[in-house]
Amino acid sequence: MTVIRPRSGRIPRLSRLSWLMGLYAENYRHLTRLFAPDRLHAGSHVSSIGDGVDVRLDVIECHRYTVELRLTYDICDPLTGQPDPSAYVRLYRDARQAETTHCYVGRRWQDVVGMFPPPDELISHRMRMNTFLGKWLQYLAERGHGVATLRAVDDAVAPARSPLALVR
Repeated sequence: MTVIRPRSGRIPRLSRLSWLMGLYAENYRHLTRLFAPDRLHAGSHVSSIGDGVDVRLDVIECHRYTVELRLTYDICDPLTGQPDPSAYVRLYRDARQAETTHCYVGRRWQDVVGMFPPPDELISHRMRMNTFLGKWLQYLAERGHGVATLRAVDDAVAPARSPLALVR
């Protein structure tokens, strides 16, 4: 009788970092298909589908290879006065990835996991944030939000919501 042993060294395994990079790529595809933020100018844009809960997309900065933006509902948390939930996203045009950098005002990864977290904890935190973004983008698409429902908002009327303005 011959015993067949599995060759575990021949089947590649997906590491947590590879999984995270896959989330970034998936979020890029969802975000660009839904709102095409790489084609928008800096400023505020609102998607309204008539349900009373508008989605706000603030394009904070546009650079050659990156776009910094924030995705939120156009409502504010009564306790903090800030939009909640919010996802700050860095879109990498050249790498075709979208990374959620933090999800709430004043809550960067350093605020959540500390200045020197173990790599495993940092990757877990990033995976949670980017999984949240992916599910949220899917939900928004199912509700009918998209490029067709997106309109520019006059920045003179909209309050300044740049994360840099909040740090001061």
